Amino acid sequence: MILKLLGSGLLSMAFLSGCTATQTVDHNQHNAVSSGNEQGEHAGHGTTTPAPSMDIKSIWKLSTDKPEPNQKSNISIQIDDSKGAPVEKFDVNHEKQLHLILVSKDLSYFDHIHPEYMGKGLFEISTMFPKNGEYKLIADFIPTGSQQKTENHWVQVGNEKAALEPIIPDTSLTKTVDNKEVTLQFDKLQAGKEVQMNFSFKDSKTQAPITNLQPYLGAVGHVVIISSDVEHYIHNHPLEEKATGPDAKFATFFPKSGVYKIWGQFQQNSQVIIVPFVVQVP
Repeated sequence: MILKLLGSGLLSMAFLSGCTATQTVDHNQHNAVSSGNEQGEHAGHGTTTPAPSMDIKSIWKLSTDKPEPNQKSNISIQIDDSKGAPVEKFDVNHEKQLHLILVSKDLSYFDHIHPEYMGKGLFEISTMFPKNGEYKLIADFIPTGSQQKTENHWVQVGNEKAALEPIIPDTSLTKTVDNKEVTLQFDKLQAGKEVQMNFSFKDSKTQAPITNLQPYLGAVGHVVIISSDVEHYIHNHPLEEKATGPDAKFATFFPKSGVYKIWGQFQQNSQVIIVPFVVQVP
């Protein structure tokens, strides 16, 4: 999840191809960018030597070929190397060996969950999909000794063709969630260059700055960004992981112009909140 930052390093990214595509990034950095239809090179900077990239493949299985809404579905992800042998070891990255992102095709649904590692390259978890439609599952992990990888898989839930909700950019980048007023700001919203973004927190009733944010998965927050065509996936970690508010600052990279949905995940008083925003990137 993790790119070098301009100013604090150089952005590094890779792009994916196919339904179960693979992304590789330098996991000593702060962000990951991946795409479903392109492939690119990695950039390094300074004295940091990127880990070698491992060719891997993923095998996805669900407990049923046609999951139904609001019913438990078991998901297994088998991670093998290019020769078909299981990948045995994975780095713990922000407290977990694998992060699994689930989004509906219209991005109206989002979840960030963590399958259990069963050994011999196998991860398992049980979850529910809330409604009919297509969902993209994105697995984010680091095989030990390798660069970070992203594998993705589409799932059709139910037999009905679900109506897609429109993805419309927000006219205001201030949201109130669980008595917290959260404002998202960018230094300059643009594609193709590093962008600094800041989430600022106030108590929605008193307007007092919130300064007691707690670590969530080892950092003040996490941000997932996905393009409206569900091709580009970006996972950001904060520039100052030990910050407690009122600001949580991130650097990110939008690979092309278009509409993107952003989910910020934060924690206060042992409660995790998700703050969504939709932006139009010039």
